[in-house]
Amino acid sequence: MSNPAAPAAPATNFLRQRIENDLETGVFAGRHFAGTPGDAAHHGAGPLDEARIRTRFPPEPNGYLHIGHAKSICLNFGLARDFGGACHLRFDDTNPEKEELEYVNAIKEMVQWLGWSWGDNLFEASSYFDFMYAAAEALVNAGHAYVDEQSAEDMKANRGDFGRPGVNSPFRDRTPAENLARLREMRDGKHADGAMVLRAKIDMASPNINLRDPTLYRIKHAEHHATGNKWCIYPMYTFAHPIEDALERITHSICTLEFEDQRPFYDWLLEHLADLGLLARPLPQQIEFGRLNLNYVVTSKRKLRQLVEEKHVNGWDDPRMPTLVGLRRRGFTPASLRAMVESTGASKQNAWIDDTVLDQALRADLEPQAPRAFAVLQPLKLKLTNYAEVFGSADHREPCETAAHPHKPELGQRKFSLGPELWIEAEDFVETPPKGYFRLFPGNKVRLKAGYIIECTGAEKDADGNITAALATVIPDTKSGTPGADAVKVKGTIGWVGAHEAVQAEVRLYERLFAEAQPDSGGRDFLEFVNPNSLRVVQGFVEPSLAGAAADQRWQFERHGYFVTDRVDHRADKPVFNKITGLKDSFAK
Repeated sequence: MSNPAAPAAPATNFLRQRIENDLETGVFAGRHFAGTPGDAAHHGAGPLDEARIRTRFPPEPNGYLHIGHAKSICLNFGLARDFGGACHLRFDDTNPEKEELEYVNAIKEMVQWLGWSWGDNLFEASSYFDFMYAAAEALVNAGHAYVDEQSAEDMKANRGDFGRPGVNSPFRDRTPAENLARLREMRDGKHADGAMVLRAKIDMASPNINLRDPTLYRIKHAEHHATGNKWCIYPMYTFAHPIEDALERITHSICTLEFEDQRPFYDWLLEHLADLGLLARPLPQQIEFGRLNLNYVVTSKRKLRQLVEEKHVNGWDDPRMPTLVGLRRRGFTPASLRAMVESTGASKQNAWIDDTVLDQALRADLEPQAPRAFAVLQPLKLKLTNYAEVFGSADHREPCETAAHPHKPELGQRKFSLGPELWIEAEDFVETPPKGYFRLFPGNKVRLKAGYIIECTGAEKDADGNITAALATVIPDTKSGTPGADAVKVKGTIGWVGAHEAVQAEVRLYERLFAEAQPDSGGRDFLEFVNPNSLRVVQGFVEPSLAGAAADQRWQFERHGYFVTDRVDHRADKPVFNKITGLKDSFAK
C-alpha cells in the first residue's frame, strides 16, 4: 500500500517552514542510534537511517479514533511523505487498565482506510519498557529521580498551584542507593498500588507546574495486553513519550497545543538521558500545533464513550458519531477527510472550524464520481389514467434511460421503465399551489425526468379526505430524447420510480448529532444539546438499477443528496441506505 499522492501545491505553514529550515541547516545530519545493541537490532538501525525526517502518530489504544485524530494522522504522514521521510505508527500503550487489542486493530484499520502506510515502522511503547526502566534507574543513580511515599492527597496539596510554589517531599533527599532499593521493590511487586511513585527531581518552585517533580512511574498490578504480567509498574505517558521518540530517532515530534507546557519536561528528560549516555544527539524536537475543533462535534473520548454507553447513539460506528468508524459508515470518503485537513492547514492557535467545511470537501469528492439514481423517500402514488390508451395496454412497459453520470459517459446509461403507476415524492403534488410552485397540481404539466410530459388532473382521497394518489394523463409523443420532446413547454421536472419495478429500501436520514455549535463549552452538560431529530428512518423506493447493490457503495440520489449502502446492515435483498450529506448545506439558511 502506498501513501496518497501529494497535493500539486501544498499550502505552506509554520511546520513546513520549520522542517525546511532544519533540512537546510542540517540539524539532523548524521543522526544515529545510541541505545543498547539489543535495542539497535530491535529498531532496525539500518533502514531507519534512510529517512530525511521522521514523524510519528502515537495514539493510545484506549478508544476509537475520531475526526481530530484524522488531522494528526494526515499531518504527520503527509509531512513525512512530502519531505522524503517516514512516519511511524506507534501505540502508546502505557496504561494497561484502559487499553485493549480491539482498539489496536481498529486504529490500524482506520489509518490504512485514510490511505496511509507505515511500512515497517510499526512500534509499541510496551516494547521499550526494559529500556525505560533502565533509564529510570540511571536517573535515580545520578540523583535526578527519587521514590516518593506521600499519599496522593499530600502530593497534590504539596504541588502548589499557579499562585503558590510547591513544597518539597519529605522523601526528596533520600540517597540514590535508598531510592534505587525502593524502586526495585516497586518493580518486584512488594508494594500496593498507590503506595509510592517515582518522581523526577527538578524544581518544586518552578512557575511551570509540569516541572514540579513530575511522576515517572506508578504501581499498577494490572495485566497488559502485550506484556502480560511481566510488569507491575508502568511509566507515565510524559516519561515514556520522549524516550519513544528518541529511540525511534524521530526528528519532529508534532503534538497538539495542550502539550506545549509539557515541552520543558520533554527536553529536560532527553537532555539528562543523553548526558548519561543513553540517548544520542541531536535529540527530537517537540513542536505543537492548534488542534482541529469542529462546530457541532464533541471529540472527548470520555464524552463519546458516554454517548455510546448511555445509548444516545447505536455504538462507536453510529454514522452520527465523529469517530472515523462512524464517518466511514456514514459514507465519508478518505479523500474528503484528507482534503479537509489540507484546507484547514496548521497553525499555532486552536481554532474552531464550521462542520460545513467537511461537507464541502465531501461534495467536491463525490460530485464528479458518484453515479446518479432516482429515489423516492416520501412516496405518493401517481396514477397515469390514460396509460393503456397511449401505449396500447396497461401491461406495456415503456423503456426509458438516462446517463448514470452527466459528465462521465463511460459509466453508461441507467435503464428503467414507465408503467401505469409510479411513485413520486409527496411534496411534488399539491392541490392548491403556492406562488412559484411548478410541480404537480391540477391543470399543470410537468416532465417525468427521462420520460414523458404529463398533465395533472386531480387526486384520489380516502374517507377522511387524505390524498392517497395523484392523477395525471400522459401527453403522447413527448418522450425525452425524441423529436417531440420539446413540443410542449413545461417549467417543472420531477423524479419518479415505476411502481412495478421499484426497489423498496430503508433510508436513514441523518442530521447533526448536536443542536448547539459548541455543546461542551462553558461547563454545560453536552447531553442537553443532543438533537432528537438527528436520525429519521423512512421506507422509500429506489430505481431498479440499484437492485443487488453491494454494501459501501455511493450514489447521488437526484434532488436528495449523497447516499451510501450501509456497510453493516445493508443486504442485496433488504437494502439500507445512509444519507451522507445533502446537495447543498441545508443549515446555511
